[in-house]
Amino acid sequence: MASSTSSRFGRRIGWLAAAVVVVCTAYTASWFYAAGALETRVAATLAGLNGGGVRAFCEEPEAAGFPFRIGLHCKSVFYENVGDGVSIRAGRLHSTANVYQPFRVLSELDGPAKIILPFTVPLEARWKSLLGSLRLSRPLPERLSFEGVDVEIAEDENQKPLLSLGDIQFHARQRQMDLEAAVSFRNLAAGAEIAPSLPPLEGRALLLVKDGVSLAESRLQSLRGKSATIEEMVVGVVGQAAGFSASGPVSVGNDGLVDAELAVRIDDPAAVADIMARNFPDEREQIMAAAGMLKGLGNTPLQIRVVRGRAFLGFIPLGQIPPVE
Repeated sequence: MASSTSSRFGRRIGWLAAAVVVVCTAYTASWFYAAGALETRVAATLAGLNGGGVRAFCEEPEAAGFPFRIGLHCKSVFYENVGDGVSIRAGRLHSTANVYQPFRVLSELDGPAKIILPFTVPLEARWKSLLGSLRLSRPLPERLSFEGVDVEIAEDENQKPLLSLGDIQFHARQRQMDLEAAVSFRNLAAGAEIAPSLPPLEGRALLLVKDGVSLAESRLQSLRGKSATIEEMVVGVVGQAAGFSASGPVSVGNDGLVDAELAVRIDDPAAVADIMARNFPDEREQIMAAAGMLKGLGNTPLQIRVVRGRAFLGFIPLGQIPPVE
């Protein structure tokens, strides 16, 4: 009797072990099949991007993360658009997702990055860490986030930065067909070549782009006919009250002329004026005169209107904004 019971127990253990082996084998085969499909999909996507003056490149793409994650590693990444005069080359890219959360992708990009833009000298971007995450959806990611720590922007191969930031974050998400974007930064410092007397700054902005999802799908080529609302924009001196904030709707007509209704508030106008006067000494008298006027307004925000490119402070004309492309 004891021998029969022991035999049945042994068979159960044997079947359980066999089932575990089958499941593990099937899981392993499925993972490597998915990894191969990922590499094939990436190659096809990059091939589709290339052409017409556009080049996109992932050096030595390799699926990795077995057993509980799956992702793509590139030894380096490169993008170039000859027509726009844009070129970006960066180091190793790591992207990964948990197998039980395949639509939430985490990524990390190694620096430095070589950047060529049509309106400036060749630049180099350096950082301590640059992390990203996105939640995949169709037709566009549902959410997108990036965070950079100890970021520096310098002329190519120049160790002295033009700009540096202790931390910068960017977040974007869909709100039905609109697109909400937020950016924040801390300890922004300008190099001696730009603004040697500018103290470290911090700030944040929240923007709602009307019909932004379809705009992103169509790879926005022009701002004409587009509109957005600045829900919040705040820039100030680190550790001080000096700064400004703005909010309100902005739109660009089909002819490129801007319309806007902005409420602007200046905090500690005297300190703001002092900072501006030190960086723009030739305009010191006008800056100080404006600061005196702002101080008399107290906490009342300035109402700045832009009507077909013509800017007004109340009924006082401020100037003309050229048409936007």
